Amino acid sequence: MSVDFEWITETDNHRIKTPVLKVENLAISYETRTGDIPAVRDVSFEIQRGEAHSLVGESGCGKSTVAFGIVNFLGRNGRIVDGRILFQGQDLVGRSEEGLRHIRGDRIAMVYQDPMQALNPSMRLGDQMTEVLTVHRGIERRKAEEICVQMLERVYMPDPANVMRRYPHQISGGQQQRVVIAMALLNDPALLIMDEPTTALDVTVEAAVLDLIAGLQKDFDTAILYISHNLGVVARVSTKIGVMYAGEIVEQSTVEEVYLKPFHPYTQGLMRCVPRLGQDKTSSYLYPIRGRVPSPKNLPPGCIFEPRCDYAREECRLKKPELRPIKLGHWARCHFAEEIAQMGWEPPEDLVVDLAALAEGTQAADTILKVENAKTYYEAPSRKLVGGGRQHVRAVDDVSLEVKRGQTLGIVGESGCGKSTLVKTIIGMEKPTGGQFEFLEMDISTPVSDRDLALVRQLQMVFQNPDSTLNPSFTVGTQIARPLRRFRTVPPDQVQDEVIRLLSMMRLGERYYDRLPRQLSGGEKQRVGIARAIAGRPELVLCDEPVSALDVSVQAAVLNLLLEIQKEMGTTMVFIAHDLSVVRFFCDHIAVMYLGQIAEVGPAEAIYAPPYHPYTEALLSAVPIPDPRVEQKHIRLSGTVPSALNPPSGCRFHTRCPRRRHMLADEGEICEVEVPPWRDAGNGHRIFCHIPLETLCQMEAVVTYA
Repeated sequence: MSVDFEWITETDNHRIKTPVLKVENLAISYETRTGDIPAVRDVSFEIQRGEAHSLVGESGCGKSTVAFGIVNFLGRNGRIVDGRILFQGQDLVGRSEEGLRHIRGDRIAMVYQDPMQALNPSMRLGDQMTEVLTVHRGIERRKAEEICVQMLERVYMPDPANVMRRYPHQISGGQQQRVVIAMALLNDPALLIMDEPTTALDVTVEAAVLDLIAGLQKDFDTAILYISHNLGVVARVSTKIGVMYAGEIVEQSTVEEVYLKPFHPYTQGLMRCVPRLGQDKTSSYLYPIRGRVPSPKNLPPGCIFEPRCDYAREECRLKKPELRPIKLGHWARCHFAEEIAQMGWEPPEDLVVDLAALAEGTQAADTILKVENAKTYYEAPSRKLVGGGRQHVRAVDDVSLEVKRGQTLGIVGESGCGKSTLVKTIIGMEKPTGGQFEFLEMDISTPVSDRDLALVRQLQMVFQNPDSTLNPSFTVGTQIARPLRRFRTVPPDQVQDEVIRLLSMMRLGERYYDRLPRQLSGGEKQRVGIARAIAGRPELVLCDEPVSALDVSVQAAVLNLLLEIQKEMGTTMVFIAHDLSVVRFFCDHIAVMYLGQIAEVGPAEAIYAPPYHPYTEALLSAVPIPDPRVEQKHIRLSGTVPSALNPPSGCRFHTRCPRRRHMLADEGEICEVEVPPWRDAGNGHRIFCHIPLETLCQMEAVVTYA
């Protein structure tokens, strides 16, 4: 079916402009030994000059395939089988490789999720950047270098001339991404394709990159195709959005229209999966979309979303819906979109949750974990050849905290702040340099290899990447059974039954017992990792970024699962994450870390409302929120995180603190020379800052809702 998207735009002669990119009924297939696999079907959208259009959806929905199809990076077995791709009015389908190569390098640029996919590790950054201009524009090298330095300045790169002489591994991930963006913009492309460009970045770096994208879009009047699974990021950078599911666009309109009144059940489901910054587990619940995205080899005969839809009817099972206009500028691929939007969604009976009962286990109890003045240093080689002495990276430096039984402590902060090192020291994977570590009134400052087996059983961990902890050669049942046998949790003849019970608790079931890890999705692997961690019925589970790599629906399911485990088993948790919305929803108490130290600690609700530590304030300002109505203060940290090898004197945050600039000269000097005092805001809320508590209390809220 041909869909003509006529977006209303302003033109001098009142006619519709020729879009920079117009995709019409695009279909992409991959050739396999079992036949052609339809990865993308009937995709249509267009982008005008100066507009940003996003494609969102779960992993495997076809977002990146569309992007690679536009630039013909589909590999040997991928091909466009139908449709047109009009770039500035010219069809790219069927073009020769040589013709496409010229367009890709000159007028269409792409920024990948991993900047190292675009950077050559063996070449200096300056050589890679100047090559773009010397090859495509024929510019003399010296002039090209000047242009490259100017472009690095445009993307707020510190010391750009020096960066030109460095190799990719000598700059941070955020700086690598800025270099790639600068390279993409050197030829002033008409179309910029960005495939998850901020997924691997810290929230503060992500905010700076998103600001950069918005500014460059305005300055260069570039059309942007932005691909992401993060609804908050899309709300910040895009004006239009296409929601993709199983290779098709199921809803399309402006961001505000789709976010505030979605018509398709899949879009509604995505919105219910995302924790909002002001929500917590006592007042809200995340409702994951049941089931999983179907395989392109085995699509349903009718509506592709029908097996997962709460509104499915007989017509949905038999008749395929078309993408149709619901109202001006808003399309949805659903037979009953208007009716569904008016009905309002109610959770099925099997998903109804008693929030009060779920939160009962979070009431104050005795202390289960106590850390005092913890230090974990790594020895680093001296740069001096002679008489250099020993140097130490102060990954964790004088950290004190407590965790109550049955509660969850969240730890947040930028990469390199010491979150993971602190958790690894507690679990025994790193040897502490100093301090006291007590768990169940037992000393746990020894390595895990020297600990008693009973202590190891009581203290378990869930890692960020389940692939790195699951043995690909053993079945799921075997791997969950191992800790049961090792810790003698149940008698030997009951091990298999206990494994099946744990699989049922993980919403997997007995059919997963004999499966290998390669036969599981990412979310299913993470559930197996959780099942193995709780198999010994530990008192404390340490979770290191357990949901950061998951789709929003799978993330919601895993968070709900952890809450149910905590309620049923009374498990205490320490939860590390970079998503402050997830931490606010899931955790009872929060510790904010910066450069090896805790900057602020207290109950979750206190951390997200004034008074803030200036660092916490900046983190909250950087959080992408999936609501276009939200007003958020614009606070950005200057510079990069200082080295833990030689941290700043006084307050370690003073080199980047935006509040310090507004202090009096003598007040600002104290931040440089004296360690801050702890400011007690009451109810366990403490702030590590020189600014008086009275001044901190006068702060305005970072996030306000219309």
